[in-house]
Amino acid sequence: MSTSTMSRSARIRSRIVTPLLAAGLLAATGSALSPSAATAAISAAPAATVSAASLAPTLITASFGVRATRIAAAQRGDPYRWGASGPSAFDCSGLVYYVYTKQLGKRLPRTASAQRLATVRIAKASIRPGDLVFFTSYGRVYHVGVYAGSNKVWHAPRPGQRVQLSTIWTRAWVAGRVR
Repeated sequence: MSTSTMSRSARIRSRIVTPLLAAGLLAATGSALSPSAATAAISAAPAATVSAASLAPTLITASFGVRATRIAAAQRGDPYRWGASGPSAFDCSGLVYYVYTKQLGKRLPRTASAQRLATVRIAKASIRPGDLVFFTSYGRVYHVGVYAGSNKVWHAPRPGQRVQLSTIWTRAWVAGRVR
C-alpha cells in the first residue's frame, strides 16, 4: 500500500473512530451527550457505524436527571424539618434521599456527607439537571441540593423555610452524579 493510500485510510478511520470513542467515553463516565453533540457524532461518522443503541445509555442518563429534577420541583413549598425525608417535609439530604431512593429506586445514603461519598464527582462545567450540588465549608459538606440548570438548585434550606429553587449562592461547592 502506498503512503498516500495509508494516509487516506488513517484519516477515514479517524473520522469514524473518534466520534465513537468520544460517545463511548461519555457513556462510560455517566455523562450525557446534548442533542446537538449526539447529532454531530452521528453526522461525523458513516451511518453504518453509529446506531441509536450506541448512544442510548447517555441519552437515558440525561432523561433520568430531568426526572429527578421534576420530582424535586414537585416538593416545592413542603416545609423543612430536621431529619425528615418526605413525603410532606424534608431536610436537605432528606429531599435528595426521597427523590433518588424512594421515587427513582437508586440506593443513596441518608446524610449529605454520605451522599457525597456515594456519588461520582464531576467537574462543575459538566453538571446537568439532576446532578447533586454539595455545599462545602473547610472541605466538609454542610448542605446538598438537586441541580435544576441555570446555576439553580432545588433544596430544603433551613428551619422556617420551605423546599425552594435557589440560585447557587457560593463558589464553595462540588458536584456529584448518582450512579
